[in-house]
Amino acid sequence: MVEALTAVVGARHVLVDPELTGAYTTDWTGRFRGAAAAVVRPADTDEVAAVVRTCAAHGTSIVVQGGNTGLVGGAVSAADQVVVNLQRLDAVTDVDPSTGQLTAGAGVTIARLHDAARDAGWDYGVDFGARDSATVGGSIATNAGGIRLLRHGDTRRQLLGVEAVMADGSVISHLSGLEKDNTGYHLAGLLCGSEGTLGIVTAARLRLVAGTDERVVALLAFADVTTAVEAAWTLRHDLPTLDAAELFLADGLDLVCRSLDLRRPFPEHHAAYLLVEAAGTSDPTAELAAAIDRLGAADVAVATDARRRAELWRYREAHTEAINTVGAPHKLDVTLPAPVLAAFFDEVVEAVRTVAPDARTWLFGHAADGNIHVNITGVDPADETVDDAVLQLVAARGGSISAEHGIGTAKRRWLHLARSPAELAAMRAIKQALDPSDLLNPAVLF
Repeated sequence: MVEALTAVVGARHVLVDPELTGAYTTDWTGRFRGAAAAVVRPADTDEVAAVVRTCAAHGTSIVVQGGNTGLVGGAVSAADQVVVNLQRLDAVTDVDPSTGQLTAGAGVTIARLHDAARDAGWDYGVDFGARDSATVGGSIATNAGGIRLLRHGDTRRQLLGVEAVMADGSVISHLSGLEKDNTGYHLAGLLCGSEGTLGIVTAARLRLVAGTDERVVALLAFADVTTAVEAAWTLRHDLPTLDAAELFLADGLDLVCRSLDLRRPFPEHHAAYLLVEAAGTSDPTAELAAAIDRLGAADVAVATDARRRAELWRYREAHTEAINTVGAPHKLDVTLPAPVLAAFFDEVVEAVRTVAPDARTWLFGHAADGNIHVNITGVDPADETVDDAVLQLVAARGGSISAEHGIGTAKRRWLHLARSPAELAAMRAIKQALDPSDLLNPAVLF
């Protein structure tokens, strides 16, 4: 099999030495570790199709991987599997400044996608902290949302078409970018969020959004979580230029400042913090200031220049990095209905304390869309007791067990909490129809 794969992509791009494959078989958190029969790095769609056919002929299943920034073990392989890494599919082509569209290979990073969009006079509506390494293919696989979802929607909202290799090695390509095209099943929408279980997306036609060069960021301090959450919902309703609303707590800020040697944003300590960004074609500072005046924040820091804006964002985006210094975390991204979101903060800490008294729970997230990232340290990576406690609580409160990271292998035993038996049967039927040999990411979802 290795000889056949080498004939497809060249010896340089077939890795079998464990010292070389190790970087591809451990997830970003370090919690999920695997092995691989080989890591293969194809350069284009034709090579991906040939790799799929080769693996199928040898009865070897495939794990699809982009920038390997996943957090639920969805791109971690077993010793008898082949990792197909798509980072070499990194071309941005067919940029259309008039319609605001472009085609991006699966290996294009989100940061580079933003640069290409801005060079064309536009922007891309999806963004998140891992932008420098996370890829287009990975964001499609998980239907990533990120920090600007409340204004622009998730990845599926930006997706006009895809090119993909199916489990039988055939290629579907629908990259015309037509805004209206009601010709049967929307295959791009089906593949988006399927976590590589139905096909391997190699390129995507993406919708861009109007550029908003005028930006202002504010960090608001509040006496309690309830007030901060209410402020986020108020801003979403009252501030049309709102681009992001990110929530974090006092212990998270303390950890970030201590771990990264950052100066605290305020002299006083506060229970909760809301970082908001407004953006428009004209300066939104006055509009944001007027909205903030009505919120009753205990303290406020405002930044209009790029350097200072980045400094304020650092307090929020460095949470993941800082938490990893404590130990490999259990990461559970969940969504709660608006009425129970604030109460969930205390409830989830108590739920974790009940089953793991020595654990630490770190909470932050996208307050204005109900998405909270629950991070738990001080628990063995293989101990799923805390996962069960958190996800059972989320389901009991009417929430979702995965907001944007996907199910992967980490959450598959709890998928029934979010999907009915009829839904799961339909999903299995689709998987069986498109991948009857269970070739693509067989350990994910089911």
